[in-house]
Amino acid sequence: MNIAVAQSGGPTCAINASLVGVFKEALKEPQIDAIFGSVNGIEGIIHNHLVDLKALILTNNDIELLRQTPSTVLGSCRYKLPDYNDDDSVYRKILSTLEQRQIGAFFYIGGNDSMDTVNKLSEYFRQEGADIKVIGIPKTIDNDLCITDHTPGFGSAAKYVAASMREIIRDSSVYSIPSVTIVEVMGRHAGWLTASSAVLHALGETAPHLIYVPERSFSLDAFMRDVRQAMAKHKAVVVAVSEGIEVPEGVQSGVVDNFGHKYLSGIGKYLEEAVRNEIGCKVRSIELNVMQRCSSHICSKTDIDEAEAIGAEGVKCALSGETGKVMVFRRVNEMPYTIVIETTSAANIANNEKFLPDDFITPSGNNISDSALNYFLPLIQGELNVVMEQGIPKHFAIQESVLK
Repeated sequence: MNIAVAQSGGPTCAINASLVGVFKEALKEPQIDAIFGSVNGIEGIIHNHLVDLKALILTNNDIELLRQTPSTVLGSCRYKLPDYNDDDSVYRKILSTLEQRQIGAFFYIGGNDSMDTVNKLSEYFRQEGADIKVIGIPKTIDNDLCITDHTPGFGSAAKYVAASMREIIRDSSVYSIPSVTIVEVMGRHAGWLTASSAVLHALGETAPHLIYVPERSFSLDAFMRDVRQAMAKHKAVVVAVSEGIEVPEGVQSGVVDNFGHKYLSGIGKYLEEAVRNEIGCKVRSIELNVMQRCSSHICSKTDIDEAEAIGAEGVKCALSGETGKVMVFRRVNEMPYTIVIETTSAANIANNEKFLPDDFITPSGNNISDSALNYFLPLIQGELNVVMEQGIPKHFAIQESVLK
């Protein structure tokens, strides 16, 4: 049989490593012939826009370069499938493409919303009697997928956030005057990525001095009080804040995507203005933005290795006859850090979110407890031998003409 793989949602440093895992494992399996890549996620299946990955990934050097290249090499999408009971026209297009290409297994690398697609497709195929396996491979820098201990992509993003935060700490401390630096970190409803900046506390840094996550209610008055108290102890105060904390209407964009998610940005600038107006000290805000998900030059080797492994296990899962499943990590040991890869039903993950445990957040709600550090630290370990080209990282890319 042939197989197809697609990538969806926000890019990460590790999503191509999962693609490599699927590709390499498929090459080992004698029952698998063609390995198709779907361009722009499920949209490629809908429009029968697939590419032959064997014709694009030719050498071991290509494989290694792709493994350490950020973003989605096949392109991405944010396409929400309708309920097939209301309208199955798009499902019939998908089924037609897969049957025409003799595809017996489809692997979707993505987050919460992508697992909704895995769940709907697997149920529809069962209903139609189509023997096509559908397997979800998790990814998201937000780390908010249920069931799994963590998600591929998160460790590298956390490593970038912590490294950038440490550099910001050094930069902010050079002047004699008091200052406040506010660092805005991605995280819509869950504060995993913002919280991960607390790993610096395990390395002897007192900063970030304040950390705010969406799991706790946010008050501007309380924030100002916290900042003043921190300024009484530290000359240069550094604050980490999730983009998704509660703020007054109008601070952030009201525009939403196909899944109803608001486009977030602006909390850092809002707090910068508030500090400038009420305290009057030197203040600046820094929005890390997409660098959190695409800075592969400082990716976590643990993250990349695990992303490849979970992609490979997805292929094994499909060949064993499973469908409608999502591959997940289960942590079995802290010291030494050990995980195993298991499966869960896509219905357990689709459209659900995992939030920071209460004991990861200090009682004051403005910092992260030391008990969280053993969770975060193993995920950011190790560095790749990054392939360089004229002094900068080299990336694997498919020609734009192929993807049109």
